[in-house]
Amino acid sequence: MAIQITPSLLNADFANLAGEAARIPTADWLHMDVMDNHFVPNLTLGAPVIEALSKAAQQPIDAHLMIADPDRWAPAFAEAGAGSITFHVEAAAAPVRLAREIRAQGARASMALKPATPIEPYAGVLPELDMVLVMTVEPGFGGQKFLDLCLPKIRRTRELIAASGGEVWLQVDGGVSVETIERCAEAGADTFVAGSAVFGADDPGSMVETLRDLATSACAH
Repeated sequence: MAIQITPSLLNADFANLAGEAARIPTADWLHMDVMDNHFVPNLTLGAPVIEALSKAAQQPIDAHLMIADPDRWAPAFAEAGAGSITFHVEAAAAPVRLAREIRAQGARASMALKPATPIEPYAGVLPELDMVLVMTVEPGFGGQKFLDLCLPKIRRTRELIAASGGEVWLQVDGGVSVETIERCAEAGADTFVAGSAVFGADDPGSMVETLRDLATSACAH
């Protein structure tokens, strides 16, 4: 699996999202954080914004739903044009059914886990997924410090993915930067969400490439 960098637009200029996407032309995906002020204590954007950006940007959209009742709302984000939809297993009533419904809509299905949520109880769900997201900060706000205590869970998730035999991407989100991405890659992650590290850089496009090179080198070792 090749390394993928998916910059989070939570740290971009919301008044010019299409322009911000154009600043990172080599990004593999655009990560959009959807928050409802219920599952997490923050409110961001919804399906109409994703629909508008999907028509304006070259990169596909990776929608991270930090919302209550994703079983009800997730399919609408596939209809809005998101190419990958991540739901939180802590909020999903029927994760297998939800993953299948997302896939039936033509999008990739992804399951996210908060830092304190173990992966082991959900090993049986892996064959239904295209990606697992291990949060390395508490979801809700950008710019938080990376939690090293999540590294063993990344390793364990990679082991379970390998045992399942499927082609499941392993994404990390939270505090990913030039200081932390190599540790995540060495632990088994292959898809990386970086917000402030990218859009806080003088040249966001170059930072995408720097992060990719660091993760690729770490995987090679």
